[in-house]
Amino acid sequence: MPRRRAFADSSHPLSHRKLAWLGLFLAATSLWPELHASEPQRPNFIIIFADDLGYGDLACYGSKQNLTPHLDRMASEGIRFTDFYVPQPVCSASRAGILTGCYPNRLGIHGALSPSARIGLADSEITIAELLKPHGYATGIVGKWHLGHHPQFLPTRHGFDDYFGLPYSNDMWPFHPEAKPGTYPPLPLFDGEKIIDPEVTPATQATLTRRYTERAVQFIEKHQRQPFFLYFAHSMPHVPLYAGEKFLGSTQRGLYADVIREIDWSVGEVLAKLKSLQLDHKTLVIFTSDNGPWLSYGNHGGSAGPLREGKGTCWEGGVRVPFLARWPGKIPAGSVQPEPAMTIDLFPTFAEMVGAKLPDHPIDGKSILSLLQAQPGAKSPHEMLLFYYKVNELQAIRSGTWKLILPHSYRTMQGQTAGADGKPGKYRNLKIESPELYDLKADLGETRNLAEREPEVMKRMLALAARARQDLGDSLTKTPGPGCRPPGRLPAK
Repeated sequence: MPRRRAFADSSHPLSHRKLAWLGLFLAATSLWPELHASEPQRPNFIIIFADDLGYGDLACYGSKQNLTPHLDRMASEGIRFTDFYVPQPVCSASRAGILTGCYPNRLGIHGALSPSARIGLADSEITIAELLKPHGYATGIVGKWHLGHHPQFLPTRHGFDDYFGLPYSNDMWPFHPEAKPGTYPPLPLFDGEKIIDPEVTPATQATLTRRYTERAVQFIEKHQRQPFFLYFAHSMPHVPLYAGEKFLGSTQRGLYADVIREIDWSVGEVLAKLKSLQLDHKTLVIFTSDNGPWLSYGNHGGSAGPLREGKGTCWEGGVRVPFLARWPGKIPAGSVQPEPAMTIDLFPTFAEMVGAKLPDHPIDGKSILSLLQAQPGAKSPHEMLLFYYKVNELQAIRSGTWKLILPHSYRTMQGQTAGADGKPGKYRNLKIESPELYDLKADLGETRNLAEREPEVMKRMLALAARARQDLGDSLTKTPGPGCRPPGRLPAK
């Protein structure tokens, strides 16, 4: 009885009112896991984007030349895509695609922007950083930007809190051996919007991979208690090649192999930091490349493995790239994904994962979350993947296992003498006179044209091309693209 009187006493620490609040709290606590499970996740996202790394440059993709133990571990602990693509086989366009979820020609971004370019990514376009920031994400970029080097185009104006790196390719500088004097201005190194080194030298370039890695690790440490998005865009192995002091000569297989080994080391540092901070199970790490290898550079260029051609073409060697993703507990270890997908799909995939609203303007990517998670029976969400190049030339289409090559001119090193030690060989130009058709499942190297043998497939593929032109146009057929948007431009002089 005394106990009951004590509990009934409103002055007792456990009064009826407080007991009621305690009951509500305990009930809410017991329900919290169920409620939380229904909410969108807020994982960390890291995209590691190599420059000019070929499909055949990693050991887990068949390389016998390059040592890539950390990237191979990513494959064994996560998923490896066999049929992953970039929308265009060149720097700026490819970067526009991965960051916005759009075909780059839709944004008015073509080719590789030079230091004299007066355009860049338009203010109206939405990057992954801008998609995630309203959901509490810290955002950072380390490395190469290449979507406009003037202040209004810098990554800090497109949703990134932090930026450390080069504004464009590392060969766009006065030390380029093939450029005429005065072709390029000094190459600057940025920290935020401040130029901290106005004239990057060869000695500086040898430190870039290390310094990028240190900055990436610092970003992870700084933002370990909130969700973050890190876009880590290496300058290497784009020529000119430079390896850090600890890696130069370390493979005894040439400079290109040394550079790849340092990039692999960099990936290992990122993974180790995530593990030490117990962020492994909260972080989706992706590794891929912006296009295929620059074949004219010979031993300073990479390998497309079994694929045809390389950078600067819409053959498989130019647009199919390595793609690894690791997220312990979410992606089954050792998975291999043969379904076709593209870098433009990362934007809507991340949006689905965090419950973010997609932009009001059209985008081209589609969520590939089911493919990333290796869900049984998951299929590519794309009826077709488009490959534009140069100034809005529709050069190829993939649908299912079929690849349609449309009439166009392309460069090749076949029959040519490759360059060596930093000096390129000369391409020769060839022309596709009529549409060609390849079955990529049976003919990965695109060697057997089946256009005449498969008239029904050809008819369907050509109809897809016509449909694509109605939206994005095609300069080869002089078709305007009503769905294309203008790039950002500097005010007229």
